[in-house]
Amino acid sequence: MGILSTGDFMVGFLALVAIHSLMGNCWADKIPASFIFGDSLVDAGNNNYIVSLSKANYIPNGIDFGQPTGRYTNGRTIVDIIGQELGLQEFTPPYLAPTTRGPVVLKGVNYASGGGGILNHTGKIFGGRINLDAQLDNFANTRQDIISSIGSSEAMNLFRTSIFSVTIGSNDFINNYLTPVISVPEQKLVSPATFVDTMISRYTLQLTRLYDLGARKIIVANVGPIGCIPFERDTNPMAGDGCVAFPNEVAKMFNLRLKRLVVEELRSTLVGSLFVYADVYNVFGDVIQNYTSYGFEVANSSCCFAAGKFGGLIPCGPTSKFCRDRSKYVFWDPYHPSDAANVIIANRLMDGDDADCFPSNIRQLAQAST
Repeated sequence: MGILSTGDFMVGFLALVAIHSLMGNCWADKIPASFIFGDSLVDAGNNNYIVSLSKANYIPNGIDFGQPTGRYTNGRTIVDIIGQELGLQEFTPPYLAPTTRGPVVLKGVNYASGGGGILNHTGKIFGGRINLDAQLDNFANTRQDIISSIGSSEAMNLFRTSIFSVTIGSNDFINNYLTPVISVPEQKLVSPATFVDTMISRYTLQLTRLYDLGARKIIVANVGPIGCIPFERDTNPMAGDGCVAFPNEVAKMFNLRLKRLVVEELRSTLVGSLFVYADVYNVFGDVIQNYTSYGFEVANSSCCFAAGKFGGLIPCGPTSKFCRDRSKYVFWDPYHPSDAANVIIANRLMDGDDADCFPSNIRQLAQAST
């Protein structure tokens, strides 16, 4: 073997530094666990195990995932993709799955439920669903199991360094405030401002409880542009080919209050908390408005199509037709983004600027010290 020259040594040394730097960044992005709360946008199959009209464990849902799992899309949810980006080796399992027990829960649990909301009467049209209060009860059970397994000190450290995400609120509008209650729509009895006040009051208690249970790195996603989903387009034909104005207005009213709650109130009053406000409305609204620049061809209709001008009148199911190239559609079904749209949303939340995620993006949150 020849003697290394100074130049060879420096090249090797710089290569090692580069590798070390890359490995350091890779490990810095990793998190010990992900605990997920929310509705059908992030449900990984909890509704499979309850009696509910809101289910997605049948074809053609999951067609690009390999099989139907209970995810309300053709492939992965936003939190599935974010988990992969953060170094999780497996998708975070649903709480109600019989296999989500023992050491598995140390990597995180998904408590989300299709039809669930912030308010406990939200989604009652579906029968069974797990609203946020009940999801927090379920996490409290998991928390106790983890403490019993690894001890209180280690458990608190696990929670302190894990990512907690909450994606909920859409159903409180779509399947509550904007849905006729027998013969009189609730919006004629309660003003939008009063309804939003009720949601924010309840949500404040719920997010505070999550903090009290040990969560510190908490992502709170706002409500997306629900007036643009195929369901709202088809049930409000007077809007023509555009998004429906009123649902988007109430969503923006809620989001304004939510940002103030998350960034100004909870983050400043709950010591050691690192709340992040994920502006899904801004990100997904941009995708819908500028869909061709993202490589999509259709931004107003469901890929999984059964009835309605925009395919928004009947949930995706075995009798539905579906598009051949799902990557060209923003929406998978009447309510939910496609895997392709979820990838864009997840990537923007992971690495976007303050307009997408405030005061830091998810990658920065994962690396932050608590």
